[in-house]
Amino acid sequence: MPWGGGDRSGFEEFAHARGRHLFRTALLLCGDWHLAEDLTQTTLAKLFAAWGRVQRADHPDAYARTVLVRSYLSHHRLRRTAERPAAGELPEEVAPDADPALRVTLLAALGELTPRDRAVLVLRYWEDRSVEETAAELNTSPGVVRSQCLRALVRLRKVLGPQADLLLS
Repeated sequence: MPWGGGDRSGFEEFAHARGRHLFRTALLLCGDWHLAEDLTQTTLAKLFAAWGRVQRADHPDAYARTVLVRSYLSHHRLRRTAERPAAGELPEEVAPDADPALRVTLLAALGELTPRDRAVLVLRYWEDRSVEETAAELNTSPGVVRSQCLRALVRLRKVLGPQADLLLS
């Protein structure tokens, strides 16, 4: 197994290796730096509690991503908080070798979409998951994922306006 032995000793290795990636996915999902940190922590806590099962999974990364996406959707569904990031607020860090203006534009545009649309787009295009993998992680059918992707991309292009060609090519 790539993440340690039969006990929880491999969890720490897994968390160090995949934590940053989980955080970036969470940030794309929610668009809020602090909420992304909370979602990442929640995901890691759930993974730790079920570490024996996670280790036995064929794809622990996919298991972690599923927990993250479902935690995000659950958070949104329950509306635990009414806090929203300020419209002009910038992320605390910028990705290396990236155009910050395009990144901020994309995050703002993703913020205009529904949580479910964001989840589908992030899983399909940021995480590069297949339709079937996305459907499994969202607990829905592949047909729903395909149609939701198409509708979400149309909405995203509408929100982005003329900048859509730069970001979605």
